[in-house]
Amino acid sequence: MHLVLEIPLLLLTVLFAYLESFVKLFIPLKRKSVSGEIVLITGAGHGMGKIAALEFAKLSSTLVLWDINKQGVEETAAECRELGAAAHAYMVDCSKREDIYRAADKVKEEVGDVTILINNAGVIFCADVLTLKDNQIQKTFEVNVLAHFWTTRAFLPAMMRNNHGHVVTVASSAGHVGVRFMSDYCSSKHAAVGFHRSLTDELAALRMDGIKTTCLCPVFVDTGFIKNPSSRLLPILKPEDVVKELIDGILTNKKIICVPSSVQFAAVLPLFIPERAQVALNKLHEIKFDAAVGSYNKVK
Repeated sequence: MHLVLEIPLLLLTVLFAYLESFVKLFIPLKRKSVSGEIVLITGAGHGMGKIAALEFAKLSSTLVLWDINKQGVEETAAECRELGAAAHAYMVDCSKREDIYRAADKVKEEVGDVTILINNAGVIFCADVLTLKDNQIQKTFEVNVLAHFWTTRAFLPAMMRNNHGHVVTVASSAGHVGVRFMSDYCSSKHAAVGFHRSLTDELAALRMDGIKTTCLCPVFVDTGFIKNPSSRLLPILKPEDVVKELIDGILTNKKIICVPSSVQFAAVLPLFIPERAQVALNKLHEIKFDAAVGSYNKVK
């Protein structure tokens, strides 16, 4: 089709998309069933991973639970079984590609093909860029983004054979902004958001419309992951509330889940306000948490 004809068609498509989105504000979204789906959750031994596992257990899913903490992941599996769900626990170090691939093969043999993959495992080392150790920076990227590649490469082929599945990326609001003393974490979460967006576009190009993608981007969550977080303008979220948003987003095939929803504007805001205003806004936020700065611990 000639470009002259394609441009009006594009404008009509954009207009229709806006109208469709407006109408959907007043129509409850249809929620899909995940009963019988094989759901793999990394970092399931504690925090949001554990809460998500229990919620999927209530929805009659089959749980595959990964965590580096053997005791924690087995306790989560036991609690899922008490809710009547089949649950399989594996001790997996998500910073190691070979460990991921080995565990993935074991899951396929012992449980079956994973249909919902939730990449939730994460690490953080709050410190300035010079205090951070080389191995900490490497570990951050290995767990927070590279592991997403290895798990997806392990389980996506089966999803593509059936054109059915869901890949979930647990990222962060830090994947849209920069935060002092979180340079490694923010960088890895920017990469995770980019992974989600690219995978989404790739699946669309391959016409795999039965495979859905979701990316979760919350602000600070009170899981102990970050010590003593506070902010004037941002809420400190309860993990149960964030997981509720995540489950709702998965069941309605939502692409991006920002908690709170205002996070979605964080990435574009610096494009529209002067740098001085951005600095003043950051100061107004007064974001604080425990961080190692100048090679010693203090609150910033």
